[in-house]
Amino acid sequence: MKKLPTLLALTLISTFTFAQCNGRYQTEIFNSVTVTEVNYSDIYTDNYHKMDIYTPDGDTEINRPVILFMHGGSFYGGDKADSYCVEFCTAFAKKGYVVASPNYRLVSLINIGSFLTNQDEQYEAVLQATVDVKAAIRYFRKDLANGDTYGIDPNTVFVGGSSAGAVTAIHLAYIDNVSDLPTTPFDIQAVANNLGGLEGDAGNMGYSSEVNGVISFAGGINTLSWIDSNDEPLVSCQGDADQTVSYNCAPGLGQATVLELCGSGEIHPQADLVGVLNDKLVFPGADHSWCSSGNSSNFIQALDFTTDFLFPLLPCNNTTAITEVNSTQRKLLKITDVLGRVTTAKQNTPLFYIYDNGSVEKKVMLN
Repeated sequence: MKKLPTLLALTLISTFTFAQCNGRYQTEIFNSVTVTEVNYSDIYTDNYHKMDIYTPDGDTEINRPVILFMHGGSFYGGDKADSYCVEFCTAFAKKGYVVASPNYRLVSLINIGSFLTNQDEQYEAVLQATVDVKAAIRYFRKDLANGDTYGIDPNTVFVGGSSAGAVTAIHLAYIDNVSDLPTTPFDIQAVANNLGGLEGDAGNMGYSSEVNGVISFAGGINTLSWIDSNDEPLVSCQGDADQTVSYNCAPGLGQATVLELCGSGEIHPQADLVGVLNDKLVFPGADHSWCSSGNSSNFIQALDFTTDFLFPLLPCNNTTAITEVNSTQRKLLKITDVLGRVTTAKQNTPLFYIYDNGSVEKKVMLN
């Protein structure tokens, strides 16, 4: 047997292979799905805290990744059963995921005038949605600890959405502490604390609300610096003529009184700057409407693009082999951990090695 060079040692290399996942997660291998409505909060029983869970019929896998995908509606409209939510959830469930579409608390229509002109109320609506969805995430981990109804992998949970749902997902993932929130001109830290902090008041406490990746269909973030080097991978899809959530940075809904949101055109340079794994699909000349049109060609492209981004992040597609690495054939760009955070080589830790030829390897360096 050829002896490996001392500096390389033995490396367990994981290559991304379709076969290793038994055909799952890239194509629709199941013909139908079952949709189950649950109340995800152990505090509230209203419709705002209902969630539809999509599972593939006939599936025997018991360690499945989870996606939570939230509806849009500017935080005062929309529902988990909106057609594009159904299309997204059905498509990914047919690929083998467990997929959920949760409702979340919305601004009352009788208060819409005040909401659209008061940014502290807008912050509150966003944070209220994030804490509700965190309770929905905890619902799955709580269920796992009490029988595992859905056969999930608790370490592979993605969160995403369309429009306001994407805004919710992004802020849920990237606001790390209440202290990150502004205190002027409005004390948003106080707003967050009144909601029960970043974990909120919707229950299932004692279980993690951590996520492993973010999916944005025409979403944005209020403060770019909230995306830092410790954050989760991000995939986004957006039209560059979007006036509802700007592709760059502008007030939401195109109204000067609404909070500024920065879309894909600004989010991804920030993610690149801090070393967060990311990719984006841009629809030239497209406005905001595609993200709520489930049967549109752009929406279908976004489904496929998201599928391809998530697939390498899944634990199932790791084929293990002992291999000699030839470092002269390609240049290492960076090393990231399983959450997409840039790091250095470490022993006995799964890490992603990203090279200049587009290849990615997952390695475990043995002592």
